[in-house]
Amino acid sequence: MYGFEALTFNIHGGYLEAIVRGYRSGLLTAADYNNLCQCETLDDIKMHLTATEYGPYLQNEPSPLHTTTIVEKCTLKLVDEYKHMLCQATEPLSTFLEYITYGHMIDNVVLIVTGTLHERDVQELLEKCHPLGMFDSIATLAVAQNMRELYRLVLVDTPLAPYFSECITSEDLDDMNIEIMRNTLYKAYLEDFYQFCQKLGGATAEIMSDLLAFEADRRAVNITINSIGTELTRDDRKKLYSNFGLLYPYGHEELAVCEDIDQVRGVMEKYPPYQPIFAKLSYGESQMLDKAFYEEEVKRLCLAFEQQFHYAVFFAYMRLKEQEIRNLMWISECVAQNQKSRVHDSVVFIF
Repeated sequence: MYGFEALTFNIHGGYLEAIVRGYRSGLLTAADYNNLCQCETLDDIKMHLTATEYGPYLQNEPSPLHTTTIVEKCTLKLVDEYKHMLCQATEPLSTFLEYITYGHMIDNVVLIVTGTLHERDVQELLEKCHPLGMFDSIATLAVAQNMRELYRLVLVDTPLAPYFSECITSEDLDDMNIEIMRNTLYKAYLEDFYQFCQKLGGATAEIMSDLLAFEADRRAVNITINSIGTELTRDDRKKLYSNFGLLYPYGHEELAVCEDIDQVRGVMEKYPPYQPIFAKLSYGESQMLDKAFYEEEVKRLCLAFEQQFHYAVFFAYMRLKEQEIRNLMWISECVAQNQKSRVHDSVVFIF
């Protein structure tokens, strides 16, 4: 019941909402990023991060440091915070928190299947998997030859099982099929998460439907741009779009027939919330599109904290933290490869 969450929310959710708002205050600020961008070596980055919330995770790391170590330790902090919140959560918040990790599970499945296809070592692939998307039988994914086997042998016992119903085919796995599988799974996942949030109702439904609609629309644009010039037909492309969002259904009809980036831009400029994103890009350019979308997403995620008594703050915090880790990875890579001039290209300031 919208507007009455304040009566009962704090019985089960008050402590965790306070915790997540406390975590949010530990996110790196613009001043931190400016200092990090001035660093000359990875040890300088470590020294600066030691004065932040990441301190306990990095202080015992020996020199020379690698970018992967910094990212790994920062991700470990996120995982620890997530596990703490999940341990304290009761229904329906615990289910909501589990939904947040399903995207990482899909990415991990795709990573292992693609790596196996290219004859990479399974142990090496497991090390690259995101820790939030791990499940018991993930290592056995390597034995599957097609979608049907993948489902029957491994995924039937995971939370992803219901999402596989649309993409079980007997076709052998190749790069194209795997990408279609990833996007079909994501479509099913986003629609399921959206329905779950609608059932929760109140401020959670209102704010989450806006955040998930943005995610669905961003995926629709990315699918369109990535499938230009491939053998994916218009109908196949349309099947990969989620059945909700600002672009649904008329924008999807138009995106399905786009044949270059400028046509995509023409479609998106009809929707006022997306006009500023495409206004930042010059014609024919798509390289900066990801950054423009990330900046818009960060703005929306920060707004989620302006309202109280809802679960969207947990989703927003996890996404902001992932963006922070992406920023740190980019800065560390630029410093390690001596590309300081490009350090601001992909950094998205959060505050």
